[in-house]
Amino acid sequence: MIVGFLAGCGGADDPAPTAAPLTVVADDRSDVPIAGLPAEWRDRFLLGDALFDQTNGEAGGLGPLFIRSSCGACHALDSRGPGFVEKFPATTGVELPYGVTRRPFATAGAKTPIETPPGVAATVRLPPPVFGRGYVEAIEESEILRVEAEQAARTDGIRGRAHRLTYASELSADPLFSTLTKGASAIGRFGLKARVPTLDDFAADAYQGDMGLTSPLRPTELPNPDGLTDDDKPGVDLSLETISEVAAYMRLLAIPKRPAPDARGAALFAQADCAVCHVPTLRTRADWPVPAQAGIDAPVYTDLLLHDMGDGLADGVTDLAAGPRDWKTPPLMGLRLQRALLHDGRAKTVEDAIAAHDSEGSEARGSAQKFRALSGDDRAALLTFVSSL
Repeated sequence: MIVGFLAGCGGADDPAPTAAPLTVVADDRSDVPIAGLPAEWRDRFLLGDALFDQTNGEAGGLGPLFIRSSCGACHALDSRGPGFVEKFPATTGVELPYGVTRRPFATAGAKTPIETPPGVAATVRLPPPVFGRGYVEAIEESEILRVEAEQAARTDGIRGRAHRLTYASELSADPLFSTLTKGASAIGRFGLKARVPTLDDFAADAYQGDMGLTSPLRPTELPNPDGLTDDDKPGVDLSLETISEVAAYMRLLAIPKRPAPDARGAALFAQADCAVCHVPTLRTRADWPVPAQAGIDAPVYTDLLLHDMGDGLADGVTDLAAGPRDWKTPPLMGLRLQRALLHDGRAKTVEDAIAAHDSEGSEARGSAQKFRALSGDDRAALLTFVSSL
């Protein structure tokens, strides 16, 4: 965000971290708009930027339960952290009437937070970055399905699948980008398990789930132990325009600048089959409303498919059709700005992340083993390439 790291503090109501917070590199900007935006788009970017960082309070509809009080509290500099979400698996014999997400803060008359049940181990999820995600949204659906079909024909166990889901919001905030309505079929693109199809839906889902802020897309307060059905702002908390402008802000964020790809590193990346899932480019829609994102080979380094990553990366949590071992291939654009990798930040280096792919039952196990089989010089060149993205 343009206002920088300060907004990442999220206010005095935010929790003390129970996992090491992510350190974001502040001297390499990840919070700038696409270059050359027309004035109208630039204005929307600036308005959405302010809303993204706005700390929400009781008078604005925060709660009754919440995790953080602003978007920026989880996505400082539009990257990962310092906020995070804790999930706990649906363990046999444990009743979970309020879902599997820890919501530790109560306001607006609520007294009882949602905590991890006794005897159940919680897992941490770092939020995904939001920069460059307009390019992800602009990708042709046919491109995702093409890669899915290509992988289905492979014989090495790499076989991702599109997360086919039912649109959960009541409507779309901006019909210029999506006209999905509740119950429509869609393919997920956003979230660690690709359970959200559009940036409108992503914004509305985060406001409702993380902050307890309802909107025309998600007008219902989530179930809570106190049985509260509203907060200190009667009715719907956010306007359709707020969701639309926050989505526009994320949509118009640039992919962070990076050096020209090293040809040798890129070749080794492909040789180790990393590029099978972290597909270097996918084609965007020619009719996409943002001209800079339309009809291009977007350098996203993802297939947007779910992959079985084995027991070692399983978190025990199911999201719609994504099981505990399933994770969406994360886009690698801007990876060099992150100092904690994988869904829970357990990997502190690219090499650590690759090693974690070598898990029992993981589709990427063969790729991790191909990496280890490279010479020391070649491994270093591949790691340098990935670390530059």
